[in-house]
Amino acid sequence: MASCSGCGPGYRSPLDAMKGPREQIVYLPCIYRNTDVLKPDYLATVDVDPSSPTYCQVIHRLPMPNLRDELHHSGWNACSSCFGDATKKRNRLILPSLISSRVYVVDVGTDPRQPRLHKMVEPTELYWKCGLANPHTTHCLGSGQIMISCMGDPNGNGKGGFVLLDGETFEVVGNWEHPGEAAPFGYDFWYQPRHNVMISTEWGAPRALADGFNPAHVKQGQYGSALHVWDWTSHRRLQTLELGEEGAIPLEIRFLHDPDATEGYVGCALQGTVFRFYKTPKGDWAAERVIKVPSKKVEGWMLPDMPSLITDILISLDDRFLYFSNWLHGDIRQYDITDRRNPRLVGQVFLGGSLVSDGPVRVLEDPENQPQPPPRVIKGKRIRGSPQMLQLSLDGRRLYVTTSLYSGWDKQFYPDMIQEGSVMMQVDVDTLSGGLSLNESFLVDFGKEPDGPALAHELRYPGGDCTSDIWL
Repeated sequence: MASCSGCGPGYRSPLDAMKGPREQIVYLPCIYRNTDVLKPDYLATVDVDPSSPTYCQVIHRLPMPNLRDELHHSGWNACSSCFGDATKKRNRLILPSLISSRVYVVDVGTDPRQPRLHKMVEPTELYWKCGLANPHTTHCLGSGQIMISCMGDPNGNGKGGFVLLDGETFEVVGNWEHPGEAAPFGYDFWYQPRHNVMISTEWGAPRALADGFNPAHVKQGQYGSALHVWDWTSHRRLQTLELGEEGAIPLEIRFLHDPDATEGYVGCALQGTVFRFYKTPKGDWAAERVIKVPSKKVEGWMLPDMPSLITDILISLDDRFLYFSNWLHGDIRQYDITDRRNPRLVGQVFLGGSLVSDGPVRVLEDPENQPQPPPRVIKGKRIRGSPQMLQLSLDGRRLYVTTSLYSGWDKQFYPDMIQEGSVMMQVDVDTLSGGLSLNESFLVDFGKEPDGPALAHELRYPGGDCTSDIWL
């Protein structure tokens, strides 16, 4: 590892990162696809410094050159995996478009408060060079290359492959996986080089999920339910961990941050479950369910049973707490994972969702016996939609939350959010014994954007965060 201290981007270790400076700005993509606004998606820069005169405001907007891209997740050209390399800088944000399959490279180094477009990779590059489309998760590699997981082929069928970009020119180099070895579906991935492993997850076939969720598509096999274990060095797919019905639609995957760790967690949307995956004494990998959020029997909704729909999860940098959002039920939960196999619920907060007490849905039966939550109003704005993307401050004390999942599903489940825009909220975290409470004085209202209400998605700090940095 590096003999110098802090010569490359990021931090020497996850615990060093926890001592990093407080976040002052965040970047997040804002989406207009599937809304009433015919404008390009854009990258918003938001001021989150409480001492700043522009606190809680969008201070810059970088529109993309095209319409209906569906910006979604973002990643870096360099992160803590390049910590030992003084030639590397974390100065480019990679913005793949989930639907158009374009990849934008944004210069955030020249002026972090006013990002500018650096390069655009056209979808044909992904189609012709890799046979892939619908790019999702970006991670930088210690080699200097950038890897992006994809969800489909150019025809909208499921295909879980990986595109490599050159870290200097951002040209498409080719596929990471070997020919014919792509997984049936793709979505997220995380690698752990000390154990020579990468694990990827599955959402569904892009053509099935593009315009909304149809439960019949699950029965037709158009959604995934497996984890794929890859050899990090040889790029071979070694194992498929079939999670079954309980593990249907495994989305965000998080290894523990400790690079020596041989375990982590994945949130499975459809049945509201979290699985722990781990290396066995034999040296292969296995998974076990460790959390289940029960569905509620309801009336006034599309189905008689409403799942919680776990859509985002993250782990604090000290590997002590796991957080996830239940996008249909409307709550965020915090678990103490000190005992890795037995997570303990220590915090919960409701922020909107489909179960609000004055809404059309009535809960008939709830295994957890929770009252239907009242609607949330922050600074006079009623929260439409539900907690979705999460980002934790480096020190673990502030959890930032946005409410949009994906425009096609937003439109189906939370049409009010399409009309009124999404929001960004902040939840205060008790890092001693656990506990979550809404910061009532923090709100970024994307319903008031100059071109009309926008859907804000995943959050990134310029200096890195606990969902984009990987340590070697």
